[in-house]
Amino acid sequence: MVARIPVVLLAGVDPDAMARTMVGLQFDLPGTVACRHTIDVERGVLTRTVSDLGGAVEVVEIPLEHACVTCAIREDILPTLERLAQDGRWQSIVAHLPVAAPPAQICSALAWDTRRARHLRIASVVTAVNGRTPGHDLLGDDLLAERGHHCAHDDRRGVGEVLAAMIEYADVIAFDDEPDPVTRGLVRTLARPDAAVVDGVHGLGGEILLGRLHQHERTHAWISPTRREALPDVRATGTWRVDLQSLQPFHPHRLLESIDRLGTGAHRSRGCFWLPTRPGRALQWDGAGGQLSIGDHAAWCGRRAFTRIVLTGVGAAPEHLRSAFAAMLLAPGEAVARSGEDGFEPWLGPLREVA
Repeated sequence: MVARIPVVLLAGVDPDAMARTMVGLQFDLPGTVACRHTIDVERGVLTRTVSDLGGAVEVVEIPLEHACVTCAIREDILPTLERLAQDGRWQSIVAHLPVAAPPAQICSALAWDTRRARHLRIASVVTAVNGRTPGHDLLGDDLLAERGHHCAHDDRRGVGEVLAAMIEYADVIAFDDEPDPVTRGLVRTLARPDAAVVDGVHGLGGEILLGRLHQHERTHAWISPTRREALPDVRATGTWRVDLQSLQPFHPHRLLESIDRLGTGAHRSRGCFWLPTRPGRALQWDGAGGQLSIGDHAAWCGRRAFTRIVLTGVGAAPEHLRSAFAAMLLAPGEAVARSGEDGFEPWLGPLREVA
């Protein structure tokens, strides 16, 4: 049986932090090859650079019909990783993803693609973080497009939303410079409890990074919008978490009127909710730094529906969060007038008849 080549995925929203982390990985991992992809949205070009300690192996530009992460992953990133794994010259691969590209897409693709999984395995996911600006990156309201790091012409994602999701997904969060204690605590609180939060990757060692840090099911349980497990206590000084839970749905009209009371502000918020107008669907809540996205996540599939929004920030938690959450819930015995719309059609699609 052919051994599968371990892959270290490198993600981030800051190209300089990613570059410094990749250099550390190349020197620390034995017999490794680095595969770096960048997307030029304006030119519609994906650039692939493959190198090892001996220098550049190949530099190729690939025109993309649609300059986006999904196209890049499908058309070149996954095929290149498979090709490098089969080459036989290297013992491991560092995959430097395009800036702001979610590593979860690669991991999910390999979890389902049994043919490629015969040659590749994700050993660890490393998120590189700029140690000088992590608080601003996570809790500020900058858009990726404003920094020139967007992945497509219509990419309107916020920097905080993307970075927070990467930290929550990572097995290792690597600062490229020593951060202040409060922002380190914020990152530690957002990260999976067993993830490593380190200054650089040098102290980890190749045997750890190339081992079994990444466990697909464990990771997805932590990032799931519908997670039910109790969260560990917040131990970081200067960091707060408010965990809002109810079995009741949100009232659609009150949620529309007051959504900014939970969705805006210098904090990270994520979780799930349900609406009496859409009782069979678990709806996703995903926000950071004043940017908020909501969408349809999945069917409840016989599970009891619930609403849970977890908010995390630094300093003092806003006093209004619990009362704002309670005010938006449907009160026991309260009814919602049936009509053809509930106001959430632009985000969740049209209402469907409930059998």
